[in-house]
Amino acid sequence: MINIIPVLDLKDSIAVSGKSGLRDTYQPLQTIYSSSQNPIIISNSLKLNGALEIYVADLDLIEKKGHNIDIIKMINQTNSLIFDGGIKNFNSFKFFLDFAYKLVVATETLESIDELYKIFNTFPKERIVISIDIKDDKILSNNLDLSKNEIKRILKELDPDEIILLDISRVGTKKEFNIDLLDEFIEFKDKLILGGGITSDQLNDLENKGIKKVLMGTAIHNGEVKIHPSF
Repeated sequence: MINIIPVLDLKDSIAVSGKSGLRDTYQPLQTIYSSSQNPIIISNSLKLNGALEIYVADLDLIEKKGHNIDIIKMINQTNSLIFDGGIKNFNSFKFFLDFAYKLVVATETLESIDELYKIFNTFPKERIVISIDIKDDKILSNNLDLSKNEIKRILKELDPDEIILLDISRVGTKKEFNIDLLDEFIEFKDKLILGGGITSDQLNDLENKGIKKVLMGTAIHNGEVKIHPSF
């Protein structure tokens, strides 16, 4: 059965939600797992309801507008985190090693491919999760100019344990994950964690394609999908 990893986005010390990566429009999260937007309370509730891992993104860090480090530390004490703090290079990866066991290195914020290789040459693979961020069918990055074929070549060389394939255009939209995009990366199916628009109706098809993990935010928090679904 697919392992559903709930998503928590943090901004200004609270949990938030939004669509298509338009972070300036994100609003306080409404979730069935808590009556408040306190990320610590929500994360603990998610764990109590069966979440094996929780994906936490600090949007303030990613946008370079502050941080929620103290909250991340507290969530990490009781939960198994996959943490995205906008890592850009070797030094920032090393800094965040104390905040979560698995750290996301995303194409959006990575400074250079050389820094990615340096991270992989130094730290255990099980602590590194590469995130291939896609927007409008292209690699989203502040610093890299890479095609999907080029990033696939790099993935083959690095052979990471886990790869997030995140279609940011579909985040929060409930439009289903882009199957054409999945098919482009299907050779990595045993490593993929999919994110972006996934619905309950799509889970069975994704499992049939060999997908083992997915990121879900909206559908989890509004109760449409249980953390351990039966389908």
